[in-house]
Amino acid sequence: MPIQSLGYLGVRSDRTEEWKHFASKVLAMQLADFGGRQLSFRMDDLVQRLVVSDEPGETLAFIGWEVSKKSDLQDFAARLDNAGHKVTFGDKGLADRRFVDELIVTHDPAGNRIELVWNPHKSQEPFTPGRPIDGFKTGALGMGHAVLHVPDATALLPFYCDVLGFAVSDYGLKPVPLYFFHVNGRHHSFAIVGSGKSGFHHFMVEYQNLDDVGQGYDLAGQQKDGIAYTLGRHTNDHMTSFYANTPSGFFVENGWGGRMIDPASWEPHETTAGPSFWGHDRLYLPEPERKPFIDMRLRAAADGLRAPPVIDCPWLYELRGQEKG
Repeated sequence: MPIQSLGYLGVRSDRTEEWKHFASKVLAMQLADFGGRQLSFRMDDLVQRLVVSDEPGETLAFIGWEVSKKSDLQDFAARLDNAGHKVTFGDKGLADRRFVDELIVTHDPAGNRIELVWNPHKSQEPFTPGRPIDGFKTGALGMGHAVLHVPDATALLPFYCDVLGFAVSDYGLKPVPLYFFHVNGRHHSFAIVGSGKSGFHHFMVEYQNLDDVGQGYDLAGQQKDGIAYTLGRHTNDHMTSFYANTPSGFFVENGWGGRMIDPASWEPHETTAGPSFWGHDRLYLPEPERKPFIDMRLRAAADGLRAPPVIDCPWLYELRGQEKG
C-alpha cells in the first residue's frame, strides 16, 4: 500500500505547559524542542512524532501519513484532484517544520487536515524517553493510531478507502458506528467514530513492555480526572490499554500487545461483541451512557469471549531475565 504508516500528529492547544508534563512524564515521549510557540516530541529515531502548537482550539491540527516512495505524492495529488479534493504541495518551509523531504496537503470531507509525506528525517541523537520505559512499538508500523469523531462515518468511506487506499479491518454499528482501517500489519492505524460530532477522539501509543503501561496508569491516576477509561482489553485488536485524559480534553490510549494482521489475506467484517472483553470503563461518561458498554462487557464475559492466549514460554522468560541481570 502506498500509504505505509501514521507518521505524526499535530495538536492545537494553549496549554503547552500541561502538555509538556503529560507527554513526557505520563506518555514517556522525549521533549525534543520547545522553541517558539510549539512543542515537539519524539518516540523513536525520528526527529518528530507529536507537535503541540500554542494556539486556541484544543483539538487535532493535522495528521501526517508516510508514503512508500516519492512518486506516490504525485499519484495521490492526481487521485485527490480527480476525486474533487483540493490538494497543494507543501513548500520548503512547511517541509522543514515537519522534518520531511516533501509533502502534499489536503482535507477529508469532514474538514480534517491530511498531510501525505515522504522521507521523514531521522535524528542523529538517540531517543531518550521522558520516564524509564523499554520503548514504543513504532518503526514500520508507524506512530500508533488516530481516531476521529465524525458527523457521518459512512460518508467518509469513499475518501479513505477509494482515494487514500486504506483497507477496512472491521466495523461495529452499535452503540455508535465505528470503522477501523489498516495501512500495514498493525490491526488499525486509523478509525472513525460516527458520533455526530467533529474533532479528535484519541490517539494511541503502544509500549514494548506491559509494565510501562501499568506504571503510566499509576502516574495518570495521580492527576485529578487523569483516567478516562480504566485498564481493559479490546475485542478487535486485542490491545491491553487504558485511556488518559489529555490537557486538551481528548484521550490518549496507552497500550501493549496489539494484534498484528496479514493485510494480504485479511477479510473485513462486522463485530458485535462490543469494544472490550473486559475493563475500559468510561469514567468520563454519565452512568446512563456507560451502561450499554458495561452490558456488552458482561455479555462477553458470560459468553466466555477472550483473545487467543499469549504463548507461555518459560525458557524465553528465563533467558530474558539473564540478559537484563
